[in-house]
Amino acid sequence: MWAKRSSAKPAPSPVRLRERRRLGRRRFWIACALLCLLVCGALLYGLTLPRLRVSSIDVQGADALLPGAVPADLAKAAMEGAYFGIVPRDSILFFPERRIRASILAAHPEIAAVSMVYRGFTGLTLRVSKRTAAGRWCGAIYTPPPVDVEFTPYCYFFDPSGFIYVAAPPEVIEGTLNPFRVYAPLVGNTQEPPVVNGVEPLRATIARAHQLPDTFNFARQFSAQAVVIRGDEVDIILDSGTRVTYVLGREEDANSALWSAHANLNLVNGSIDYVDLRFPGKVYVKRQTD
Repeated sequence: MWAKRSSAKPAPSPVRLRERRRLGRRRFWIACALLCLLVCGALLYGLTLPRLRVSSIDVQGADALLPGAVPADLAKAAMEGAYFGIVPRDSILFFPERRIRASILAAHPEIAAVSMVYRGFTGLTLRVSKRTAAGRWCGAIYTPPPVDVEFTPYCYFFDPSGFIYVAAPPEVIEGTLNPFRVYAPLVGNTQEPPVVNGVEPLRATIARAHQLPDTFNFARQFSAQAVVIRGDEVDIILDSGTRVTYVLGREEDANSALWSAHANLNLVNGSIDYVDLRFPGKVYVKRQTD
């Protein structure tokens, strides 16, 4: 009898099976790449749509800024162009926040900080915080004014960190935390007078500014017209012409020594030339009649 022919298909060879798997993987990765390109293209197209680009900029807190470029115009200039020539800089998702802030602060040293808030998908609000005037810096070296001559020094406002940011009108002392004039060296610069070859000391910082608050607290106890910092020593020039000298950073010791001797001191009538508080537990006084 004839044997039945088997209907089972022959098993594929290992070579053909590997080839099929390789082709399958290749097709899978090609499909993934095409999908990624499609998604990226759609995203790039979406970023160029007007509904996702900053078209209006509002500014809050910019009243009474110094003359100069308008913060909104500076922000628009910073958003011109595109990243790598593809992604627009004015995209609400990728606008250059750091670049905008740096541009505004460079043009307006009187601004302390700039924050940014979204307004929908096409608007941006810039919130400007102006610096607080802590006092008036009038030079690195103190020169006594001429006798019987009206003298108005040229000064600059500085903030609590000692940062000098704008010229102070000679007649204006209101609005500052400390009404007296301050004479102190600047960080890396001790030139005098304040304006050297037409260059103002804007954006400079007063040296040892972190010690100024304690110095000013001590000086506010007197009717002071000037505070002079000389190295590690401080001179407080009173309206009466009396000079009070002590060591910078030792305000508490100076205050204790001064109060221990206040019964024998009259700092108002101009009878005292100077009071020296530099030595612990000692008060040296030179009177005008000495």
